[in-house]
Order: sequence, then structure tokens, then C-alpha cells
Amino acid sequence: MLLSKGFEVEMYTGTPNGDIVGLSDRIVADLDRFSREPDSRNVEYTTAPFCDYDILLCDLVRPRQQLRHYLKTLGDYTLIPGSTLSLGDSRRFFRSDPGNPYHDYIEQSYGANVVTASVHINVGISDPEALMRAARLIRVEAPLYLALSASSPFLDGEVTGYDSTRWSLFPQVPQTVPLFESHRHFIDWTQEQLNLGTMQNVRHLWISVRPNGDRRPYNLNRLELRICDLIVDPIDLLAVMAFLEARIWQTLLDPSLDPLERSTLPAGRRSEDLLALTMANEQAAAKDSLDATLRHWQDGREIQARDWIEELYAEILPLAKSKGIRCFLSPVQRILRDGNPAQQWRRACELGSSPREQIMREVESAIAREQELEDKLCSFMAA
Repeated sequence: MLLSKGFEVEMYTGTPNGDIVGLSDRIVADLDRFSREPDSRNVEYTTAPFCDYDILLCDLVRPRQQLRHYLKTLGDYTLIPGSTLSLGDSRRFFRSDPGNPYHDYIEQSYGANVVTASVHINVGISDPEALMRAARLIRVEAPLYLALSASSPFLDGEVTGYDSTRWSLFPQVPQTVPLFESHRHFIDWTQEQLNLGTMQNVRHLWISVRPNGDRRPYNLNRLELRICDLIVDPIDLLAVMAFLEARIWQTLLDPSLDPLERSTLPAGRRSEDLLALTMANEQAAAKDSLDATLRHWQDGREIQARDWIEELYAEILPLAKSKGIRCFLSPVQRILRDGNPAQQWRRACELGSSPREQIMREVESAIAREQELEDKLCSFMAA
């Protein structure tokens, strides 16, 4: 048996030369399954929760194909890769819903720092205490998922020096969020933040990993990994999902795999030290992704993100085999070998390319990749 899982995918719209154009108001009005973000330049679609990876793959590709066809009816528009306003304009905010008071707050408080594109990965866990335990483990390892997915080395046409410019800029809200020790802790803490005004509503919890559900913080049924940059290639996205699912299965099968229990950091300040270590790791991964030097939550030792992922890959591989998802997991090895999109684009720029050239190349590559998947896999499944 596999866990249920789904994605919330944010993408920019624009022209084939990489310029981003806000079209979300028209998209949301005319197409089902798409929802608006506060800024009109990106739009979101959500996949239904599935256990089967093949079905999930097609549910990733088909809405995107539908959106591409629709954009052609509006003009020469397409989907733009990357997780930041790679070619501009990060100085302005283009409201998608001017009458929305929550969007007022977001624009006034954060500006264009929140105008990013990413993928949120949701995994179903029905038991709330098991969910909180999994959230603790995945949160301290969230920098590894950022390292695998980094795709935002550009902003306003410049190379920023960060592999995930998105995560380096995106506000963490509230500024300090503990490792929740129990479901009760999460409920009490959330109520306190709402009373203090540090959260405007229950959705206003912007951190790398959060418990989620239909009536949070009370009714919870899934873990939401929010740290990943946009992963355009569906096969690579499913590889990250398989890595995450296998790691979650480990903690479901072995409750002692809990940072609050297994870490050898000093017991008196363990939770605080783990939180500080994790936040520093997130910033290091935003800067150097797979090449980042991180500190391991188990004992505080330094380890390169790439090596840490390799260690976990070897550890989860037997479980992935037993669950029948090894083939979906295996592209992680290619990402480690060839680099994530940010590293590939940055290397090309060091050899004389430009941010615009890299975005334009990736626009064409994504179209071809999705068509290939639609023709070879999704059409076959529909038949």
C-alpha cells in the first residue's frame, strides 16, 4: 500500500522569450482546476490525491497541456519555468484580485518577495500524532528537498548568486515556528498566533513543512512540504515525491525515527538547537543547493547536501523496492550527478550564456517533455 499524495503547482505565464505576463484572472475565469495567487503573473493548479504514481503523473501533465492550449487562444503565450521573476519585474505587484483584503495585507507586508512559483507536495497521513512526528523529521531534512529542486538562480535578468533566490527572499511567517511536539502543541500554538496577530488566518503559516487538513489546526490529514522550488519535469517531481514518501514510511514504521528522540544534541535545548540548525541549513541550501555544507540533525556534524541525500537514498532504497516505487525514485541519482536546474543554468551562464537564453531554452524543453509524456504514457493509460 502507498500513501495518498498530490501537488499544488504554481507556474508563471508569459511569452516564449521568457517575459512574464499576468493572465491569471482570465485563466481562472475560463478554466476549471486553476486558482489565482495574489499577483496575476502566476497561477496554480492542484492534483487530486492519488496513491498510484502513474495516475499522478498524468494528472500533473494534463492540466498543464490544457493550460498551454488555452494560452494560445489568448496570443503567443506559454508557461515560464523557474521560481522567481527571472527576467523581471520584481519592483511591482500586479494584483489579481484588487478587492481581496488578505491580498491587500500580503502586498503591503511583503511586496513582490512572495511573487514566486513553487510546488507544494502533500502526503496523506491520517493519524495526527504520526503526522506531527513525520513533520518533525521532514522539517529538519527539508533543506535536502530544496537542494534537489532549486530552480531560481535569476532575478530581474541577473544571476543572483543563489540557487534558490526564491527561498532566500520568501518571508518565513511567523519568524519563529517551533518543532511541534504534539497535535495539542500545534493547536495551542496556532490559537496563540491568531490571537497575537502574527498569523492573519490558519493559512498564514509560511514555513518549509506544515501539517495540513480540512479544518486546521484541529482536523489534520496530510503533511505539506512547501520548500521546493518549481520542478518543471514531472518525472523529476515524482522522484522527489518518491524520496519523500519513502522517508515518511520509515518514520511511520519506526516511531523512534524522531529528531526530538534520536538527535544527540543536548537534551535541555534540543528543540531550540534543532530549529536553529534547520533554519541555517535552509539558508545554506538556498545559496548553494546540492553543494551546500549543512549540519546533520542527528549529531550536528557537517555534511554536504549531496552526500546527505546519497546516504538517505541508500537507506530508503530497500523500502522503495518493497513499495514498488524504485523506478520513480531513481531519477534522484541523475539530479545528483547532473545538478538541479539552477546549477545547470548557472554553469551555462558562466560559459557565456544569459539568463534569458536559459529560460527560453527551458521553455522549449518543457513543452517537448510534456508532449512526450502525454504521447507515451498518458494516452496509453487513457486507452
